Amino acid sequence: MARHSAVVVGAGGISGAWFPPLLKEKVEIRAIVDLRLETAKARAEQYGVTCDISTDLKATLVKHKPDFVVDLTVPEAHCAVTCAALEAGCHVIGEKPMASSMAEARKMVRTAEKTGKLYMVSQSRRWEARHEIVKRVVTGGRIGTPTAVNCDFYIGAHFGGFRDEMPSPLILDMSIHHFDLARYMAGLDPVAVYAKEFNPKGSWYKGDVAASCIFEMSDGVIFTYRGSWCAEGCHTSWNGNWRFIGDKGTLICENDQTPHGQALAGNTGFHRPMKDVAIPAARVKFGGMHGALREMLAFLKTGKKPQTECHDNIKSLAMVFAAIESSRKGKRVTISAD
Repeated sequence: MARHSAVVVGAGGISGAWFPPLLKEKVEIRAIVDLRLETAKARAEQYGVTCDISTDLKATLVKHKPDFVVDLTVPEAHCAVTCAALEAGCHVIGEKPMASSMAEARKMVRTAEKTGKLYMVSQSRRWEARHEIVKRVVTGGRIGTPTAVNCDFYIGAHFGGFRDEMPSPLILDMSIHHFDLARYMAGLDPVAVYAKEFNPKGSWYKGDVAASCIFEMSDGVIFTYRGSWCAEGCHTSWNGNWRFIGDKGTLICENDQTPHGQALAGNTGFHRPMKDVAIPAARVKFGGMHGALREMLAFLKTGKKPQTECHDNIKSLAMVFAAIESSRKGKRVTISAD
């Protein structure tokens, strides 16, 4: 069987997480495109990839006609790169966030529809074994019907560089992971949000690097999110610490440990008797970007739509921009991906 072929666009730091799974899955990398030829050449040499090196995306796509494009550019370039690839007849898998604005994201969705090509976003944390376990427990009714979801994220992150200058570094650059995980693990979609971004005393960031958000989700569930990238000490996991509350029990997933919980075992007493929630065995074999890539390859072979196809992922991005809008306007904002 012929190998699937790809063109990689963007050879910066994040590409170092993509080349190993691409090579592991025996994807034929026909070209690497980057604004800096020397960066693309260095990445090709690092991974022993023999392919074209270019700064001209459109010409490269015409020449090589790959099965799909891997968009690893900065968020501000995602719309132009993805739309160009879709219009050239290529499917696309791209890094998060989907776009730098909702207008751009909607344009990307329309372009995928117009061209009949698939565009999926790699929300890498969906392909973590414990998150898939949580999804099965919560959506499988083991704690009853979900009523509330809580996520705490606190890390003192001294990045330096562009994040220190961003107006909303936490929400724009990090919280998309947590917002998408809330949708994924609880099987919910966003309805509205009231949010407050702020920049705590002692912060080394220029913009608002902390936030508290109350999301109204489908089925009347409330998702509360508290986060900061300038919280020194007692860090949470990068994935966040989670509590899922159902009408018959609670599930906790924190510090990147195996989820645990309790569910009702009886109907009498001030504190009702509880039993431990049965935690199923892990199913996920390929984590992070590798898991996302395998869903793209499965689509190419079988036509099965990936879970983070653009029509779904735009809902997570809408949560980001609605939270920022709510904070700036000081009021509740309804959330729409349309």
